[in-house]
Amino acid sequence: MNSAKILLLLPYPLHTAPSQRFRIEAYFPLMHQHGIVIKAQPFFNEKAWSRLYKPGYFISKSLDVGKGFIKRLWAVIFLVHKYDFVLVHREASPIGPPIFEWIVTKIWRKKLVFDFDDAIWIPAISEQNKIANSIKCFWKTKWICKWAYKVAAGNNYLANYASQFNANVTILPTSVDTQNRYRTLVNQSIFKPAIGWTGSHSTMKYLDLVIPFLRQLEKEKEFDFYVISNKEPKFELQSLKFIKWTEETEIEDLSKINIGLMPLEADRWSEGKCGFKIIQYLALGIPAVASPVGVNAKIIENNQNGYLCQNENEWYQSISLLLDDRYLRKEMGRKGREKIIREYSIHVNADLFLELFK
Repeated sequence: MNSAKILLLLPYPLHTAPSQRFRIEAYFPLMHQHGIVIKAQPFFNEKAWSRLYKPGYFISKSLDVGKGFIKRLWAVIFLVHKYDFVLVHREASPIGPPIFEWIVTKIWRKKLVFDFDDAIWIPAISEQNKIANSIKCFWKTKWICKWAYKVAAGNNYLANYASQFNANVTILPTSVDTQNRYRTLVNQSIFKPAIGWTGSHSTMKYLDLVIPFLRQLEKEKEFDFYVISNKEPKFELQSLKFIKWTEETEIEDLSKINIGLMPLEADRWSEGKCGFKIIQYLALGIPAVASPVGVNAKIIENNQNGYLCQNENEWYQSISLLLDDRYLRKEMGRKGREKIIREYSIHVNADLFLELFK
């Protein structure tokens, strides 16, 4: 292990996307500590990533993808042979068939470790990128699983899918650093509490499920509603306070929240979600209120560290109760943090990650 060399074929620039930051980048110090040599190769650079989900820019986006393909091709031809393992997070290329994974495993015969944390085999069409989605080749997830030396899946649902094609599947929860980063506990004793949600623009649509309850609560109670995201929300609320997400202020911004929300639709795509919003909330001592979909129901112990809500009345009652009782928020937050330390800390899951490369 001390002499292992790993090439990381990553989709996003470093320090940008949550899945990559917390599933891969968070383990960089651990790998360095164990003498593992790593080289990160993102497909997109920061400029390309910043405009990827903006409407328009068709020519620029096409050039960005072309540059990414050239960079990826150069990596698999001239770099792969120097490494013992190749780690692919989600996919080596955002569109097209799994040609790069095929070269790594069939031409170079290298050990490919495949990590994913969403149901990426299920087509998910966005308005901004309908053309790109038509050539994404969602079917390739199956083949990457088949060719992989080992697969790391974010939850049971994903692991069950991967296990159809590969016998070496590890459930590796998305985890946080509870010792060095997620240490600040939220002050639950303040007079005016704050409800909050964090996530990318692609998951902001789920807030439509709770906006009606929040509008009703605005008529009855005082609170702020924070949305921490890469894009400003389009809906209107009197209590709304938007915070532009940055890695540097992430913990400080989350610490403004007293109650964290994670609504989801009950569908196959949501079953693949790894509950990372909840993990972030609980790690900071923030009780969570969420839909009982997929792994959410495993992370939240109902009435202990948060609430699982199946209908409008449960959402309204749960949020209302937490707004009114700061002692309840504090106790639930304490229990939530204890659970994250036990089960969703990178220090607890370090051995699972290192085992992928043995």
